Amino acid sequence: MSLVGNGGDSPIEYYLSKPWVKHYDKGVPEDIEDEIPEMPLYNFLVDTATNSKYSTKPATVFIVSSKLQVTRTYSEIFDMARRFAGFLRKIGVGKGDVVAIYLPNTPQFIVAYYGSLLAGAIVTTISILNSASEIFETLRKSGAKVLIAFNLGNFADNAREAAETASKEGLPLKAVVWTGVEDAIKSPFGRLMYWMAARKHIRKPPRNAEFENVRFSDIVKKHRPLSEDDYADVNPKKDTAVLMFTGGTTGVPKGVELTHYNLVSNVYQIDAWYERGRKGVDVFVGALPWFHIYGQTAVMNAAIFRAGTILVFPRFNPRLVMEAIHRYHATLFHAVPLMYQMILNEIERDPSLLDRYNLKSLEACISGASPLPVAVAERFEEITGAKLREGYGLTEASPVTHVNPILGDARPGSIGLPLPSTIAAIADPERPEILPPGVAGELVVSGPQVMKGYWGDPHATERAIFTCCGRRWLRTGDIAYMDSDGYFYIIDRKKDIIKYKGYSVYPREIEEILYRHPCVLEAAVIGKPHKDYFEIPKAFIILKQACREKPIEEVRRDIMDFLRRHLAPYKVPKEIEFVEKLPKSSVGKILRRKLREREEGRMRGEV
Repeated sequence: MSLVGNGGDSPIEYYLSKPWVKHYDKGVPEDIEDEIPEMPLYNFLVDTATNSKYSTKPATVFIVSSKLQVTRTYSEIFDMARRFAGFLRKIGVGKGDVVAIYLPNTPQFIVAYYGSLLAGAIVTTISILNSASEIFETLRKSGAKVLIAFNLGNFADNAREAAETASKEGLPLKAVVWTGVEDAIKSPFGRLMYWMAARKHIRKPPRNAEFENVRFSDIVKKHRPLSEDDYADVNPKKDTAVLMFTGGTTGVPKGVELTHYNLVSNVYQIDAWYERGRKGVDVFVGALPWFHIYGQTAVMNAAIFRAGTILVFPRFNPRLVMEAIHRYHATLFHAVPLMYQMILNEIERDPSLLDRYNLKSLEACISGASPLPVAVAERFEEITGAKLREGYGLTEASPVTHVNPILGDARPGSIGLPLPSTIAAIADPERPEILPPGVAGELVVSGPQVMKGYWGDPHATERAIFTCCGRRWLRTGDIAYMDSDGYFYIIDRKKDIIKYKGYSVYPREIEEILYRHPCVLEAAVIGKPHKDYFEIPKAFIILKQACREKPIEEVRRDIMDFLRRHLAPYKVPKEIEFVEKLPKSSVGKILRRKLREREEGRMRGEV
């Protein structure tokens, strides 16, 4: 890392001078806070759908398969959202009440999301991969009055079990709204064909006296749309729009309260980063799950603000995504590293895909949610010709705070530059003190996108947010440094740093080297508990198919030799374990915590 002189100024004055601005792409403004309107988040949909230029424009293309793809216009989505809002008001759900959405990416997700906001409700989203007990916990912690649930197979079974438990526990759940792929299909024949194919897996709404079970299709057919005069009156800077449950900066699941202003601000900041004010042009790849804040803000909300078309994928299929990019000339692709890796793997298996699908329409690809291996970025750009830029954010910041320049100087391994109206700095991990530039410490951010706080937990909020130098700073929990040009680099998660023989070993640094080895498909490094050294670095590796045919000890030796050539001796993993899969979150983020728990269990003789 490069140490930076600050000309005698205090550390905070140097960060407030925004040294990164000189590396912004041409036309990207330094500050936009005066331009961000204090308005409800639902205005994005209202403004686009009531504009005669865009009302009949495709808002979504729901892509279930190569043959089953359904388009909905902005006016159609808006009409359904208003009807959903009318339904909520009719059953007594209004301002400040919580509506939980447990759906994959579907047009109904947008309808429920914006319909809830129009009614004044707070939206909380639940990963479609969550178990019944995890769904129940979200219902319990949020006090949700309505659950919108997917009606297919185990998803429906989990939702039903969670709702019934909520009823038994006396939670305020009023209704469960059931929906499925069939509700997104406009053609009666198409709905029939889908039902015939999926009927064994579609669950009927249960009968329950404790809460109402409602079909989504009945809501959008039978309920009157909420009138414009009845749209919720909200205070954008004070009222919570979205409640996201996350491990957060504290490591314990907390409810992150994001206000209407937080979320509107972040969309405006993202918009300013790439051709500000561009409307009705872009086609967004909607493969990121919208139950995750990254997908909500950077894809769903940003696309609606821009009057773009969203290619909606209920699940990620790399071939189908490539086909859709080619067919609909997609321009913007936000994803996580695993998605880009999966596309590369598919191309590696079948190089003819690049002849079949032209990906040149992509103007910008952004990677977030977890570190982007440099080798993956380089290979993706080489194969597709698209610009792939790493960004950074966290749920508590709505979520985006940093991105590499799209057209200019993108630096491999860096999370990029702070967005307009965002100040980033390096702080002491333990004290509310800003450190000099060039020194490693905890990354902190300040800006209009920073959360209101943690739901019902002022103590956790106080631990995550501190005031210094007249600004409110959010602790990210990531150890980072800033170089002399204002680019930020994540060294690792504060809680993931390995302490070995008095040294601090950063897993990400080792993982970056591992990804450069030709046999490594995926890798994760943790600190394994050790009786003499407290921890030792251990690597978990998934091998590429071609290397699985070689003698395993030969591959192990080759990887170890490679590591020794590129790392200081104390950083070289003391153990390597080859695995078939790595534990991941719902957005493909490798969960080092699960690997550590597995190692601890082995030491106790539990595994």
